[in-house]
Amino acid sequence: MTRQDLFQKILEKKSYLCVGLDTDLDKIPKHLLSAEDPIFEFNKAIIDATRDLCVAYKPNLAFYEAQGLKGWAALEKTVQYIGNEHFTIADAKRGDIGNTSKMYAKAFFQNMNFDSVTVAPYMGEDSVKPFMEFDGKWVILLALTSNNGSMDFQFSHDLFKIVLRTAQSWGTPNNLMFVIGATHPERFIEIRKIAPNNFFLVPGIGAQGGDLAKVSEYGMNEHCGLLINSSREIIYASNGEDFAEKARLAAKKVQKQMQEFLLKRF
Repeated sequence: MTRQDLFQKILEKKSYLCVGLDTDLDKIPKHLLSAEDPIFEFNKAIIDATRDLCVAYKPNLAFYEAQGLKGWAALEKTVQYIGNEHFTIADAKRGDIGNTSKMYAKAFFQNMNFDSVTVAPYMGEDSVKPFMEFDGKWVILLALTSNNGSMDFQFSHDLFKIVLRTAQSWGTPNNLMFVIGATHPERFIEIRKIAPNNFFLVPGIGAQGGDLAKVSEYGMNEHCGLLINSSREIIYASNGEDFAEKARLAAKKVQKQMQEFLLKRF
């Protein structure tokens, strides 16, 4: 999916919402546990309930890997079920030396047909560039994350700024996004000056306390430039048989806010 395609979908749906599929067997409704593939049944219901309200889905790979072969099978079915109308993100946080990164890229881009994958930059350019060798695919590079531990290294000597500036030479706004946490809304102004044209994947809205209004005000660019992820607040809005209905209501609430911000800008 190209940057222009993604922008068009944002305008059409009046949404820049990404639904995170962090599917945990300990949290999904109990009545699904008797299904042949409870993870997929849960995901399928969430996708059906939110398709028209979001532009992207982001399965977090840890929740699938933890279930072994069954988890990988559920993930593959989930990506196929999402289809081509939404931007898909493999939240895998990979990044290793060249040949290993190339195999990770083949796994997510060729075998599973994700549009993008999250990548850790710590090992440098040769760990990231193999992901950029696949036409039409995206790297989403960790820059400033939403967790408390982001203070340990990312703010030391402004390391996140070094990542943002250095990575500009590795890719372009057409194949490189950055993860910028919503829990640091005050940083979006200066980050936009460093990376004015890139899309940002923004976790931390909802359960982690990020401010959607401030992120939208400070983070938007001329192509919107934002994918706001919400996981727990949407997919676990209810743990009863009405879970899909409640997930839709939660997603709709966010989408309505996004529509207002988009109308002010475009």
